[in-house]
Amino acid sequence: MSSARSRRPDRADIILDAAEALLRRSEHRSLTIDAVAAEAGLSKGGVLHHYASKDALICALAARKVERMRTGIAEQVVAQGDAPAAIPLAAVALARELYAEECGFPDALLLAAVENPEALAGFRAFMDERFAQLASVEGRPGAGGVLVCAVLGLMLGRSLGFHQIEGAELERLFGALEVQARELSPA
Repeated sequence: MSSARSRRPDRADIILDAAEALLRRSEHRSLTIDAVAAEAGLSKGGVLHHYASKDALICALAARKVERMRTGIAEQVVAQGDAPAAIPLAAVALARELYAEECGFPDALLLAAVENPEALAGFRAFMDERFAQLASVEGRPGAGGVLVCAVLGLMLGRSLGFHQIEGAELERLFGALEVQARELSPA
């Protein structure tokens, strides 16, 4: 295979990138196969070749987001080193990183919840894994779950427009979450 071809993005990724771009512009209602095709510079048939329906596209968006979150958690755990609180600190660090993204993490997942709740199965499994990981290191029973719910609430609140926390206030919140994460693991 030529090096030029190996650097070219996969069409399925191009389509998902286009769908995410539409979501970033808060065009949830306009996420149609036609709109995604236009955004991707492809024909409707080109999109349908990879994703047979809007539901299939939504499932792929949700699965892609969950895979990015899994990878992000794994990278953050490695970055935390052998710290006793590596897992909870990784969860907070990933949330901070995702919060800084233009659309945060929940847009594709919120769309899935509304349009195709079955597409959330991967996210539910991801959350179950996080709860189990945190339960394995928490010094105070239930504190890991509270941390996960606080992070999720912060992220969802932003996506739903419940708040626009930025700057120093946001840093204070993430700092408080880091303190809670450090306290989860017995010293």
